[in-house]
Amino acid sequence: MTVQQQALAARGAAQTLATATRSRKDAALHAMADALAKAETAVLEANATDVRRAEEAGTSAAIVDRLRLTPDRVGAMVDGLRDVAGLPDPVGDVVRGWTNANGVQVRQVRVPFGVVGIVYEARPNVTADAAGLCLKSGNAVLLRGSSSAAASNAAVVDALRLGLADVGLPVDAVQLVPGPREVTDELMGARGLVDVLIPRGGAGLIDHVVRHSVVPVIETGVGNCHLYVDASADPEMALAILLNAKTQRPSVCNAVETLLVHADAAPRFLPTALEALARAGVTVHGDARTAAYGPDVRAVTQEDWETEYLSLDLAIGVVDSLDDALAHIATYSTGHSETIVTDSEAAAQRFTAEIDAAAVLVNASSRFVDGSEFGFGAEIGISTQKLHARGPMGLPEMTSTKYVVTGSGQTR
Repeated sequence: MTVQQQALAARGAAQTLATATRSRKDAALHAMADALAKAETAVLEANATDVRRAEEAGTSAAIVDRLRLTPDRVGAMVDGLRDVAGLPDPVGDVVRGWTNANGVQVRQVRVPFGVVGIVYEARPNVTADAAGLCLKSGNAVLLRGSSSAAASNAAVVDALRLGLADVGLPVDAVQLVPGPREVTDELMGARGLVDVLIPRGGAGLIDHVVRHSVVPVIETGVGNCHLYVDASADPEMALAILLNAKTQRPSVCNAVETLLVHADAAPRFLPTALEALARAGVTVHGDARTAAYGPDVRAVTQEDWETEYLSLDLAIGVVDSLDDALAHIATYSTGHSETIVTDSEAAAQRFTAEIDAAAVLVNASSRFVDGSEFGFGAEIGISTQKLHARGPMGLPEMTSTKYVVTGSGQTR
């Protein structure tokens, strides 16, 4: 089946989903969860094939970690589908409404996009998350995963389609788009059949889709995230946040990649921090002022400041002021998540006001920038653009709106 044929089938499915009741969509999500749970063994066997191929190809440990599924991760996918079923249905919500002086009523209501294309790399959990969110928001979805996760994605989609069939909803509401690299370009060219395209992955993939798609794109961004330890910061708090943000799961986009430390805080913070990072297996790329506080600090390069490592690597710099920290972040940030640790309300207020990012955190780990942590359930991704959606994209962000105008015979 060609991409055009799949998109046409998805449009037919989307027409059914657009008017499906919440109870019917929720029943489908639970059925999809049940089917995925039953298919756990098949999914894990397929994933083992993908992981083995990736390791034999010399794929980096960070990407292999994103690719690998475990019983717990499959369980989280199942739970994610059930969680989405428990969330309010955004379709039909009135965003705003009013009555004009002439008695005409105007309401802006949420409606599905229609057909959503997702282009993503590794992370087969995205397959279930995206399918669940699109279904609940009334959208059909075309899933274009990477070849590295082909077997895993196929096994997951087979299970999800069984769940849809069990409740009588069209199975073409969830489709995997297989094939060579050129298929991605076909999907990007399917304007009029695909309503919106969402890329999830590395900088190269996102840039390619943004630059070449004629289908409207919601850009999810690379996470070159910074943590700034202010002069007034509590060292123990700062260290706990740093270790969580860097080491709890380094291969994800909300992990910290650069640490900036105020010069006044450096003597009481950096020696302990460098020891703790070393114990955690983190390779530090630091400037000369950082190296003065501990051994085994590699000289930081321009490339280090620009890099989303997705690994146990961290760039560290000492700055003389909040101004310098803000300037550094403005230069290198990808607009994802930026954090300050401080006891100064004035510094916190200035940081949150001046930082241009989808999420700004004060005295909390950047690992909280996540749809489930925000209470959205599963998420499509973290949008770093400024149109329509920004930050974690949950159910409301997977809808558009239309105006419903009701009168009683009024004419203009």
